[in-house]
Amino acid sequence: MPPSSDRASRAAFPIDWGGLAPLRLKSRAVAEGVYAGMHRSIRKGAGVEFGGQRPYVPGDDLRFFDRRALLRHDRLMVREFETETDRALWLCVDATASMSYRGRRAPGAKLAYAALVAAAMARVALATGDPVGLAWLGGAGTHGLPAMAGREAFERIVGALEATSAAQDWSGDAGAIERALAPIAKKARRGAVVLLLSDLLDLASESGDPDRALAAFTPLSTGGRTLIALQVLDPTEADLDFDGNVRLRALEGGAVVEADAGAVRAQYQARLAALAEVWSRGLASRGGRLLRATTADPPTDVVRTLVQAIAEVRR
Repeated sequence: MPPSSDRASRAAFPIDWGGLAPLRLKSRAVAEGVYAGMHRSIRKGAGVEFGGQRPYVPGDDLRFFDRRALLRHDRLMVREFETETDRALWLCVDATASMSYRGRRAPGAKLAYAALVAAAMARVALATGDPVGLAWLGGAGTHGLPAMAGREAFERIVGALEATSAAQDWSGDAGAIERALAPIAKKARRGAVVLLLSDLLDLASESGDPDRALAAFTPLSTGGRTLIALQVLDPTEADLDFDGNVRLRALEGGAVVEADAGAVRAQYQARLAALAEVWSRGLASRGGRLLRATTADPPTDVVRTLVQAIAEVRR
């Protein structure tokens, strides 16, 4: 629960990039060397839709030899099929007010870190020719993008990420998450990967129950979509790295807690673990996965883990 003021809970916070900018260069460096095979692409081979014929060449699979073409045209032909395996990556970035937090040990705010990971994942997907879409939870100055591929897609995604500020308090808005996810539910086609990047902390209701956010996200798995959530926390949030008596005010919801940090640390970490367990079970029941990171973790390692997780859940 990062400290804030009442005014801060209603304000818009420009991204505190810290050492994570410039985004274009950093995300390219992160994506460099990361295995880019998270998606397959449209290719010729065995499949379900006929893709035409071509002349036979030695070494072709005889299972696809076209006997009718030989009888009709006296030519050795091989049937081809298109296997539609082009799968869009939909990035869903949490830009609510709590994502603006940056502790003293972090290289940048949570939103900056999420933006870096999102841009790097887009770079990896676009390198294989797969389209990438962008959606937001909260935020100010946000610009959602349809799934697109090509040279300009990366620049448009980076531009949208850079232009956003953390804003909005969703702790008391029961329908905010459903409304934000509606474009993905409508546009993401079968086989798409939906990657949520969020702290998950203030997407829950005022009572702290995470079921509302999870219940809004998991239905996106219908239609053969793959769901991955990356929980991004500041290192200070992850271990409550404060000493002595502290007074903390939530950036969303306005809750205020006064306590001895050392005395409540174990209980606090148990609550975080319980939240992660709820999300992990909920996603696993739909074939998805929850991953966790702090803004102090090397982004390249996080992106590599995401790529591997997506590949594994698709098997």
